[in-house]
Amino acid sequence: MKLSFLGAARQVTGSMYLLEVQDDYRILIDCGSDLERSATNGQTPPITPPTSFFPFEASSINLVLLTHAHVDHSGNLPNLYREGYEGQILCTEPTFSLTEILLKDAASINQKKINDLNASKKKHVKDRQVKMQSDLFLDRQVRDAMENVVSIAFNRRFRVHEGLDVTFIPAGHLLGAAHILINVVENGARKSICFSGDIGRKDYPLLVDPATVPPVDYLICESTYGNRLHEDTTTPVEALADVIKRTCIDIPGRLIIPSFSVGRTQALLYTLNKLYNEHNFPSIKVFSDSPMALESSRVYTKNIRLLNKEARDFYEENEALFDFENFTFLETSKQSKAVSDYNEPCIIVSSSGMVQGGRVEYHVAANIGNPYCTILIIGYCAEGTLGWRLLNGQPTLTIKGKEQAVNANIEKIDVFSGHGDRDDLVNFVKMQPADSLKRVFLVHGDLGSMEAFKETLAGVGYPQVEIPAKGQTFEL
Repeated sequence: MKLSFLGAARQVTGSMYLLEVQDDYRILIDCGSDLERSATNGQTPPITPPTSFFPFEASSINLVLLTHAHVDHSGNLPNLYREGYEGQILCTEPTFSLTEILLKDAASINQKKINDLNASKKKHVKDRQVKMQSDLFLDRQVRDAMENVVSIAFNRRFRVHEGLDVTFIPAGHLLGAAHILINVVENGARKSICFSGDIGRKDYPLLVDPATVPPVDYLICESTYGNRLHEDTTTPVEALADVIKRTCIDIPGRLIIPSFSVGRTQALLYTLNKLYNEHNFPSIKVFSDSPMALESSRVYTKNIRLLNKEARDFYEENEALFDFENFTFLETSKQSKAVSDYNEPCIIVSSSGMVQGGRVEYHVAANIGNPYCTILIIGYCAEGTLGWRLLNGQPTLTIKGKEQAVNANIEKIDVFSGHGDRDDLVNFVKMQPADSLKRVFLVHGDLGSMEAFKETLAGVGYPQVEIPAKGQTFEL
């Protein structure tokens, strides 16, 4: 059995791992976009890499397993089919639904880029348009991928090939997210391997806690927070209540919360719903400005049985997870822009979470000079993005070609981060008996985080840790 690390190796994004077993059966675990490959000059990186997508023949892959929907794990699936893959994708039902939403949105953005270039008559732009059409997937490729998805229930062993079965184990992090356990029998010997996917945290809004993984021989573990702990120790309800009180109640202000549409926004809206229904919080107008968030919220409601007990009980009592008094989903651009004329205290939740692209740029541009406005960052912002520049205290920002002074208040909380921190990651590894675990491979983190986490694991009795380089292959 051979394992090759083709993405998220010594960096966070682009998860992609190739497992080759006997009879030349080849399994691709995740097929994500490398969002760091072209992240320059503060521009949003493309949903697909600009050059050759895969270091293998797509038609040589027999099966794809998908841990969860986020594009750094799913974003190159349409390109896999475009380049000749004809097999199935196995994932959980919510992962299928959320992946379809994300990939359709990406295809729409890609089509707009091509249309803009098609409208130009400049030769160098035409040349770029030809190159871009060969790089960017569109709706047809998304349909090809989604038509080949087979949904697998959690915690049920599924035989995919002679001597090979897979099990999807709840990972928290996002609705439908899974650790993937693979059992292989080769030459009469049984071997087991677990891919962590992204590891969630305990007591996260809506989601179940990460489940226990049985003993395995090999563990592939993400390390996003491998060198740090979460800063905030309060609950999401307490943290959000404090910010709203100071920004919308104590003063008649406006609170803008940039938030990723899939996962983060649902946790945020559910927490706001709890504030208003269970904590007698003053009813302040809340706008959710993201059509993708609306679609994703419907997926969460459809899969209520997979949410945690608190969320299920809340839904049974209130008959809604995300709908409450004075709450409005903004579906059209016209509705979005009209919010600027709303003069009462309000909360605007809009994508994207890094304040880079999406409708949130309009809201930030319209309010960046308002000292009665607070912009609350609730997640990671990549270097160079507008969110990163806001957090680093730049006195002026250029948004949509216009330079403006930053008079709005900038705050940050991390209680809505969907990733487990260093202690959560250690606890995940410690599920495995140190004397029988043959090797741990660290992925999905920057190199500094991985090196720190490797040292931490050695200190708690796990010295058998590897930090693979991209393209490196190991015999298991």
